[in-house]
Amino acid sequence: MTDPADTGPTPGEGQATDAGQAADAGEATDAGEATESTGPTEQTEPPRPRNRAPWTLRRRLVVAVVALLALVSVVIGVVSVTILRQRLLDELDRQLASAADRSSVVIDGGLRGIGTNPAAFEILNGPAQASGTLALVFDGASLSAGYLDEEGAIRALDTEQVQVLGDKVTVTGPVTVDLGGDVGSYRIVAQNSQGGASYLIGLPMADVDETAANLAWIIALVSLAGIVVVAAMAAWIVRIALRPLGRVTDTAARVSELPLDRGTVSLVDRVPAADTDPRTEVGRVGSALNRMLDHVDLALETRQASEHKVRQFVADASHELRTPLASIRGYSELTRRSGQELPPDTVHALDRIESESVRMTGLVEDLLLLARLDEGRELERKPVDLTRLLVDAVSDAHVAGGDHVWNLDLPDEPVEVVGDDARLHQVVANLLANARVHTPEGTTVTVALSTQPADPASTGSASSSIAEGRAIVTVTDDGPGIPDSLQSTLFERFARGDSSRFRGTGSTGLGLAIARAVVTAHHGEVEVVSRPGFTSFRVSLPLTDTAAPLTDTAAPLTLPLR
Repeated sequence: MTDPADTGPTPGEGQATDAGQAADAGEATDAGEATESTGPTEQTEPPRPRNRAPWTLRRRLVVAVVALLALVSVVIGVVSVTILRQRLLDELDRQLASAADRSSVVIDGGLRGIGTNPAAFEILNGPAQASGTLALVFDGASLSAGYLDEEGAIRALDTEQVQVLGDKVTVTGPVTVDLGGDVGSYRIVAQNSQGGASYLIGLPMADVDETAANLAWIIALVSLAGIVVVAAMAAWIVRIALRPLGRVTDTAARVSELPLDRGTVSLVDRVPAADTDPRTEVGRVGSALNRMLDHVDLALETRQASEHKVRQFVADASHELRTPLASIRGYSELTRRSGQELPPDTVHALDRIESESVRMTGLVEDLLLLARLDEGRELERKPVDLTRLLVDAVSDAHVAGGDHVWNLDLPDEPVEVVGDDARLHQVVANLLANARVHTPEGTTVTVALSTQPADPASTGSASSSIAEGRAIVTVTDDGPGIPDSLQSTLFERFARGDSSRFRGTGSTGLGLAIARAVVTAHHGEVEVVSRPGFTSFRVSLPLTDTAAPLTDTAAPLTLPLR
């Protein structure tokens, strides 16, 4: 009962073949065009995978709990539905065996006429046959099949359904077949009558499938509701459980923001005692952090005491050395000016004694100034005209370094800051001396003054350079530049570009350290940018309220001083 085979190509096959040929032709054409038009192409780098943000501990815990609950729910659902379906199948098989026993009475002649061939309708019309019962009888010569609908009427099966059932006549034991259409799935069993006829008896699987599906839906809905509830509770519980860890993190964050590298530091922040219970994981972390902070606090106190002793020693030594050095210089000058004729060697020795006493006096004064700045002594606070200060400093530098080209760029309006006039002059003088001493003859040194207006949108910002107006002083030269290895330690004390400590230049290695200390005491910043042929020191100081900002239309005043 099969359809004759069609030897011609099916429409689907023809379409697939045409599409394949078209695709091959298109690919060949495209490849040819690409070869003719583009030629060799550059290799592109493969796309780099995006770095995903790591999950927080809270999210990982909640997701782990929810995933575990979902997995358990799936396992419980699958096992429950499988067990229930098997129980229903066992019950259906018992009902099927009872139906087969009733059908055997009809097939073996107990309820039909003598000499008549068995037929499916006789089984279906037999006693106590339930609606949906299916029967097929084959006696070797004829085949009949049908089933009872919900109203008890006998319905015939189509040819394909009969063929599916006919293939199961020789199967032993109950099996499940899908007849499709309105008939659906059936549980069938094959039997042989005493007269040699073969027959099938079947009962519908609709009740079994519907009951199993209903249970699966119930378990799915209950599990989904449970997962939502558990996810909310897990997030709440994890949030409460991690609060101590949050307090530990807050303590560590506050300590990390302290300026531990300078000044007097007191570590008063500690993890609360309630979060240091060694019986809990977070408590052990909090306890360890407190012990570490105790050790760091002790180390900082020790360092501070040592630094205080050194500063005090430097201050005392510098103060005590001022008088002997002044005496040495005075006696050497007195001896040289006594009017007595002295041997050349003695005159040279006196000159050397006087020059070295001057150099030592400058070094002592620098050390004493640094010691006072380290102690946080208040500097003089009054308005300082940076325009006048730069004119004076550059004029002095021009006299001391006539072999350099000195330029001065100033705004049209004077710029004022609040500070110590003498110390700010010393900052500029040290920067100019640094440019004069460490650059060859003919180097151009440019000193510029400008202002940076305050940003109204940054009021209250942690960065004062943005929240308030700034005065910007730059000292730029076109000399050989500063080595990269020296730039990181340039503003440290006794920093020298020449490791041999040659004193011919008169440098003590304290000029830039003093400049940074003075600028820092004025709440400013000093930084350097250097490369071969370009070196620029930039000093930023807070403006006073009366300082006039430099507008875009203001032309700088250039004063060449050579």
